[in-house]
Amino acid sequence: MTQETVLTNARIVLPTEVVRGTLVTRDGRIADIAHGASAVPGATDCAGDYLCPGLIELHTDNLERHMAPRPKVDWPHRTAILAHDRELAGTGITTVFDAIRVGSIISDSNRRYGKYARQMADEILEMREAGVLKISHHIHLRAEICSETLVEEMAEFGPADKIGIVSLMDHTPGQRQFRDLDKFRDYVCGKHGMSAEGFDDYRDFLYGLQARLGDTHEAAAVAAARRYGATLASHDDTTAAQVDKSHAQGVSIAEFPTTVEAADACHRQGIATIMGAPNLVRGGSHSGNVAARELAEGDRLDILSSDYVPAALLQGALILNEIWGDLPRALATITANPAQHVGLEDRGALSIGKRADLLRFATLGHHPVVKSVWVQGVRAS
Repeated sequence: MTQETVLTNARIVLPTEVVRGTLVTRDGRIADIAHGASAVPGATDCAGDYLCPGLIELHTDNLERHMAPRPKVDWPHRTAILAHDRELAGTGITTVFDAIRVGSIISDSNRRYGKYARQMADEILEMREAGVLKISHHIHLRAEICSETLVEEMAEFGPADKIGIVSLMDHTPGQRQFRDLDKFRDYVCGKHGMSAEGFDDYRDFLYGLQARLGDTHEAAAVAAARRYGATLASHDDTTAAQVDKSHAQGVSIAEFPTTVEAADACHRQGIATIMGAPNLVRGGSHSGNVAARELAEGDRLDILSSDYVPAALLQGALILNEIWGDLPRALATITANPAQHVGLEDRGALSIGKRADLLRFATLGHHPVVKSVWVQGVRAS
């Protein structure tokens, strides 16, 4: 039976312009886009609200927040996945790459963080197959270079898992995100209640791990991404030399470069730059690194990620519109651009034949108000 939805009197955000018109979905696809209002019986009057593609999120830690809502609390995973799924749908996100850490520390109970990636991926894939998730979920493996078990954990995945992204994460203190050791100390001690003496021991432990296993782990993660057929991403590039190495490894996306130097190098190498929407909303990086606004003003920002605040994604794009004065370009950072860079050719733009992943929103002052969300033409929020 044909399922059709007619959305009329909307400000439709097309790839290069915004038009007042009507959009029709049929059997999960966009069937027609026309200028002007429609008098078809049953049409939904959008009352001048914006209609854009559903948002695409490439890197979010939101699932882990639902898994561990308090320190030392391990929430039931399926319940966490469902809560995460519904929260994203409510913020306009229709496609998500769930970031799951691979690489654990198991040798020392005082520093332990355990393995969970294979189990979590299985649960997401099972729930996706069962049709209980509102939005489209894909797997993003965050390869923690400074760990003990990365090689073994990545070996548990293969091409059949259809891993979308592998990102190379080296959180060794003194470089990349945590070049400033005082910032790293504040972060670790604040999050884990660690003493000053305990922090010094932990820092030295991480230095030793990186020196002993870093090169092996990085090479294994790059090889695994190729074996999976996944997009390879770098993380927290700081110098041009690091970007050049990323390019040589086959990296096509740079997550959260920490300096203008790194962002400029990404631009030269044709690597897409992702910046955090919370950085843009807050007006700066919580780690003291480069501000997303500075990169946007310098034409060095290609994609936004909600990172740790799902609602920041749409809000961040509206801030980009204020900077650039170009709403289609701003919204492309959370729709068309991420779709393009992970090979999702069936979504990310409002054009006939694409998936009917849609977001209707209004604005309240400078803030977005999500009204309705559809995934493949079915109302998700």
